[in-house]
Amino acid sequence: MRINHNVAYHVKGHNVFIEDAAETKNLITNNLVMKTVRSMSLLNTDQTPGSFWITHPDNQFLGNHAAGSDRYGFWYDLQDHAMGPSANINICSKNAKFGAYKNNTAHSNGRYGLRLFHDLVPRKYPCKPIIRDYNNLTDPYHKNPPLIANFYDFTGWKNNRDGAITNKVGAVKFNRFKVADNREAGIQFEMTHEFYGGEYAGVFDSLVIGRTNNTE
Repeated sequence: MRINHNVAYHVKGHNVFIEDAAETKNLITNNLVMKTVRSMSLLNTDQTPGSFWITHPDNQFLGNHAAGSDRYGFWYDLQDHAMGPSANINICSKNAKFGAYKNNTAHSNGRYGLRLFHDLVPRKYPCKPIIRDYNNLTDPYHKNPPLIANFYDFTGWKNNRDGAITNKVGAVKFNRFKVADNREAGIQFEMTHEFYGGEYAGVFDSLVIGRTNNTE
């Protein structure tokens, strides 16, 4: 599926969303979503809506803008398993490989511009645990190697909490981010899951500005 060059304004609940945590390979590009509003009559998560609500990481979000949501601009609300009509315990979305996230913008949202919650720990076999093999110190994770999730060129400003925030992540990398005038933090990592011998979570080549003369 491809969603591109659309405008949504003042819609209740999530606007553009991957709902069942089973949908993959979608391309969402060059869309503008403004003033996403809370709803008390849809899904529970619509009470804290995202302009873009994403439950499976293997999708592509390129060149989108999210402004003025009651809660989130981009919300990776990743699940243990696929749910709803697509329920399947053999689909483990929060550990699945990452698609693409590049050139997206989020500003003036009620909480976060970009939120990764609950976990994002991509690995070759998503439904299998990560086991460190102490007998193979040159490649201790060879039984289920990590996969890198690269986020590129995000811009976030004047969000009411953070520009970008994660919960528990594996080899998740924020590259070339630009954040400014966010109320609490520019970029926040809460927990990193594993150390992969060179592949680890981090922020790279980014610009973080706490406060400018343009803030209220």
